[in-house]
Amino acid sequence: MTYIRAAISAFFVTAAVVSSPVRAGDASTLNVLGFSADGGRFAFEEYGVQDGSGFPFANRFYIDTTADSFIGPSPVRVRIDDETASLAQARQQAATSGQAIISDAELSANHGHLAGFNAITEISADPFRIVVNPRPVFPPIDPPLEFRLEQYPLQASGPCEGFATVMGFRLLSVDAQPGGMTQLLHEDASVPASRGCTTGYRIAGVQTFAPGSGISAAAVLISVQSYGFEGPDHRWMAVTLRPTQP
Repeated sequence: MTYIRAAISAFFVTAAVVSSPVRAGDASTLNVLGFSADGGRFAFEEYGVQDGSGFPFANRFYIDTTADSFIGPSPVRVRIDDETASLAQARQQAATSGQAIISDAELSANHGHLAGFNAITEISADPFRIVVNPRPVFPPIDPPLEFRLEQYPLQASGPCEGFATVMGFRLLSVDAQPGGMTQLLHEDASVPASRGCTTGYRIAGVQTFAPGSGISAAAVLISVQSYGFEGPDHRWMAVTLRPTQP
């Protein structure tokens, strides 16, 4: 009888675990849109469905690759506060707004090359270092591009004040050739509210643009993890540079 009662008890515990809802944050999908014809602008989008609310959202980012700064009125952020709305509707609204900055046709014609990519589900890759051949030419005719990320705690502020710290990061471009220099590309003194209450970063990929004899522009894609309603949320940002001016 004891064995039977234990078996029945185990069955109901297992059933409860299986039937309980899986709680997880939302991981937005990254879509690289491309560069302008002269490499001076880079654009990408992220989209998904918010955890908790179920609202579809789509964000577009247009970046001056020389200054590594947003081109107004970017970022374009769309969220449809209706859980019956489709993700396609949110993406279309964001795309329509983005056409005033640069057309999708120009971006698509100058998409560039995804020289390296580590998905947020990748657990064997180094999240803080990436080295790539900038373009698919073999044997390589370009020096490799190497980037390293360092994350560190910062004082929380604004809506994140309930947390002891939030995480910031710095990004380095490393020239490992003899006599090469290390260049600081980005360093946080504080975390902007748009990133949320950040808990970590990882280098996700490198998109390059080489319309001529050299690499005209590059974008280092960064995955940003923050506290979400039901678990960690993942969003995207990019740090841009012009390795060689055309």
